This record gives sequence, C-alpha cells and structure tokens, in this order.
Amino acid sequence: MRNWLLPEYVEDILPVEALQIEGMRRQMIDLLMVHGYQQVIPPLLEYIESLLTGSGSDMDLRMFKVIDQLSGRMMGLRADMTPQVARIDAHLLNCDGVTRLCYVNSVLHTVPSAITTTREPLQIGAELYGHAGLESDLEVQRLMLQCLSAAGVNPIHLDFGHVAVFRGIIKGAGISQGLESELYAVLQAKDISTLRELCVQLPAHTREALLLLPEFYGDEKVLADALKRLPSYPEVKSALNELSTVAAELSDYVDTIAFDLADLRGYHYHTGMVFAAYAPGCSNAIALGGRYDEIGKAFGRARPATGFSMDLRELARLIKPSIYPKAIRAPYQLKNAALENKIAQLRQSGEIVIVELPGQPQGSLTCDRQLIWHDDQWIVKAL
Repeated sequence: MRNWLLPEYVEDILPVEALQIEGMRRQMIDLLMVHGYQQVIPPLLEYIESLLTGSGSDMDLRMFKVIDQLSGRMMGLRADMTPQVARIDAHLLNCDGVTRLCYVNSVLHTVPSAITTTREPLQIGAELYGHAGLESDLEVQRLMLQCLSAAGVNPIHLDFGHVAVFRGIIKGAGISQGLESELYAVLQAKDISTLRELCVQLPAHTREALLLLPEFYGDEKVLADALKRLPSYPEVKSALNELSTVAAELSDYVDTIAFDLADLRGYHYHTGMVFAAYAPGCSNAIALGGRYDEIGKAFGRARPATGFSMDLRELARLIKPSIYPKAIRAPYQLKNAALENKIAQLRQSGEIVIVELPGQPQGSLTCDRQLIWHDDQWIVKAL
C-alpha cells in the first residue's frame, strides 16, 4: 500500500474548494460578530472527562483518544466543540449576564456520520448562554438561517422537535429510568413494534400517548392535533405552544417547516427545542441546534444555553464551486519602486499578483493579465 494514501473519509481540500470554504467562513464569522457573538478558539485536545461533560455516551464512541505523555491521563481529540465552549463560559469568562460565543475549527470523528461525509468536519457554530426564554431560541434559529443564506444555500427546510414532550409524558406517568431509556431508544429508531411491546404494561392513556408520538410528523396541523390528543401535562402543553410560536415567527425565513414529536436527537443533553435544517442535494441535515440548559452543570454552572452548528465542508459540496480567480503577472525587477507600489495597490484592492521567478514556468495559477511599462507608468494589460 502506498504510504501517502489518506485514511478512509479523510481528504485534502484543494484550492478551489478551500477558497469557497474560506469565503463562507469569513462571511459567517463577520455576521456572527456583528450580532454580538465573540469568537473563541478552544484547544484541539483536552482531558477526556472535560470533552464528554454534558454529552456523555453520545460523543464517547465518536471520539479519538490518546494518552498524554506528560501526565499519563487519557486525552481526547474533540468530536464536538459545544462542551468546550460551555467550559469557557463557565470557568474562563464567568459572566453573570448573557454571553454570546461563536467558533470555527476542525473536529474529528472516529466514524463518519453518513457514507458521504468526512471524519474531519469543519464545524462553525454559535452559543447563547444565560437566557432561558423562547426569545433566545428564536435568535439563534434566525441567525442560523442567515448564515445559510449568506453561504448561498437555498431553499431551506426546517425540522423541529421538543424533548419536553416525551419527558413530560414520562414524568407524568412516573415511568422508571430504565424503561425511559428503552422507550427513548425505540422511539429514536422508529421501532414501532418494539414500542408497542414496551407499552403493554403501562396505563392506557400513557400507552396511547407514547404510541401516538411517531404519528405526529408533518406541518403545523400536527401541533394542534397533539394538543387535543396528548395528556395535558404542563410540560407537554408548554412545549407544543413553543413550537407553534416558532412556526409563526420563522415562516417568512424558510421555505417549509415540519415537526417531529418523536425526534429525540441529543436526548441525553438537550433539554428543550431541537431543530435541523435541510437543503436539496443533501440527505443529511446541513445544520443542527437546540436548547441544552444542563450542559454546564458539571462545570459548576448549569446556565441556560441554546445554539447551533454546521459543517462548512458539507455546505461547500452543496454549492457549485466558483472558478479560482485569475491572476496578474508581474515582471521580476529589483529596486523598482514604481513597480512595487503598483503591485501593492493591486493587491490591496483584492487582485492576485504573481511575480515571475526567473527561469521558471508560470505555475498552477492562471494569469489572464500582465503588468507592463507604458507611457512612463505601470499598467495592467490583458494577455
């Protein structure tokens, strides 16, 4: 086997795609910053306990692990940046008010999330800490949609769920933690036959409610139907009302919205609304988010939190790549102040200027113009 081959689902990013990704990164970070989100850059690896805090088994199997040669302790290469940002909010910033943070960097997965995805996503995201109301959920949802729009993604479909619907039914029926875990697993797998078996011994109204959850998928009519047919527990009614409000507020920002009351993605750390964005040409979600009020608890500050993240490499595959811009060729001359000033002006305006190296071919970057001396000045002329 050739020793320069890359591992499966790990790949280089070549110039055209790299330019496209970098353009999206700059646009999104600038957009997040003007909305008050401060950028942080957590380390690539940490002690594993810190990286698993708040996410538990959801991240454990997806994380590469190494032994720290200095301390002998187990370290992990981050598979998600949200726990790191929660640690920064809890311990380093330690702000009592609302904190808005954003980030962009690579994360590593032991296995790809889908057959077409990479094991090294370039994750960009935003987190809002310190506010528990629906207003902050809407803020990050609108911001996610603006980021997708800035990247050129269109049309956009949104899926919403709310873990409090399932949790409210479990709490109201007094179901044990063990059975709750089993019910969660079969609902997440959409295994209806096993769900029926697990519900046999439950009270009729609880059994009916749990069996109804997989049926509640569709447009806003689903929410009205769920309000009528599910138990009127406070947590359930509040969750359904929140979803209804979101549908009204975001309808002008997206093409379609759907609701899935059996969506328990991130159940071990999400505490409220969850959402996912989809676009034509990609079977996987292009952006994910939700509320996770307990994620900082292990860091000593269980602050309310909501946020979203997406993979810039996945987004780049959805959008037709632009052609790498052509360059201007400049002659190689020493101590020519006029030429150096002209090159500096062109580069400052955003042009690519390549100075020819003596005796060498042009290289991989195509030049369609050149700098020439004409009428006592340097001018750009088409080749």
